[in-house]
Amino acid sequence: MKRRTPTVRVGSVALGGGEPVRVQSMTNTDTADAAATARQVAELARAGSEIVRITVNSEAAARAVPEIRMRLEDEGLDVPLVGDFHFNGHLLLARFPEMARTLDKYRINPGTVGAKAGAAANFRTMVEAALEHGKPVRIGGNWGSLDQGLLAEIMDANARRREPKTAHEVLLETLVVSVLRSAELAEEIGLARDRIVLSAKVSAPSDLWTVYRELAKSPYALHLGLTEAGMGDRGVVFSAAAVAPLLAEGIGDTLRVSLTPVPGEPRTREVEVAKEILQAVGARRFAPSVSACPGCGRTTSTFFQELAQEVSRYLALKMDAWRTRYPGVEELKVAVMGCVVNGPGESKHADVGISLPGSGEAPRAPVYVDGELYTTLSGEGIPEQFVRILEEYVERRFGAGAGG
Repeated sequence: MKRRTPTVRVGSVALGGGEPVRVQSMTNTDTADAAATARQVAELARAGSEIVRITVNSEAAARAVPEIRMRLEDEGLDVPLVGDFHFNGHLLLARFPEMARTLDKYRINPGTVGAKAGAAANFRTMVEAALEHGKPVRIGGNWGSLDQGLLAEIMDANARRREPKTAHEVLLETLVVSVLRSAELAEEIGLARDRIVLSAKVSAPSDLWTVYRELAKSPYALHLGLTEAGMGDRGVVFSAAAVAPLLAEGIGDTLRVSLTPVPGEPRTREVEVAKEILQAVGARRFAPSVSACPGCGRTTSTFFQELAQEVSRYLALKMDAWRTRYPGVEELKVAVMGCVVNGPGESKHADVGISLPGSGEAPRAPVYVDGELYTTLSGEGIPEQFVRILEEYVERRFGAGAGG
């Protein structure tokens, strides 16, 4: 069961409540370069990012926001934009009302709203801007930028406990308290609960579990993700390990996978990984799944690997057209297996599956459809024949005449 929260509207996208977990991402361009930023936002949106956050850290960046929106509209894109503010957000929101109107949500970090003496006033200014322009706010704490005064307060209180927590535990407690106190203050100022999203970012998966299980006791919608996961395989593994247990518990209303891009790697990689995680835990389905044999000594041929790759590529190419033409095709499950040990059984569990011959087996490939033997393929044209079977199945099950 997904945790119940108020439904928060961010531009054209609803999150929380009974809505699916939304995929979010963030640009790494200089926001003052409106053309480059709009181009990257468009790439992220087309890859599946339902909300995109942009840095607004200077007057030049603030001035560029309306142009970024205009460029996106020219491309027919209505992706919500979130302004990421630190240190000077209160000034920028006051000085650039067109920027404040254009953005769909403001991100406020309680630890970076300004010097301690003016922090409360700066926070109030930003919340009042959200009220004036009818925008939701993400109150996003980060353990790398905690309010040091609050940390000292909680450390002092901890020292008086009969069984004090460790310094690390106090750090995580401070992060949670910072976010929750800020949310309560935002409500006192007048921001409705259905205009508030919380996040509390850390770098270690186990710390994320601790923090978000505490935040989940609150009534607010939650944005989920590590503050930085790392690069390459490490980043993917850390992200999956961090968010999968929480998603399985129904915690999280938006998700961002914060990968450090490998040089030359597209920014859209973080979107692809977020979608794969959500699909793996059963929270969303974005595309048909292909189960493939990992290979062993019985599968001496690379044919099953090549076929699995070909089928995956074929499905990816077809999805843009299929998503509209065949509603529900994301539920399709395909299996490409490499020998008789698990091949027939795994193929029967899929909607469409093929069991290719392993070492020493007869050169035949039984195909199963909806758990039953459909046909047996052989010869040079197995890939083409299997793809035709897939196409016919998709039309029959998901086409306009399906069920009629």
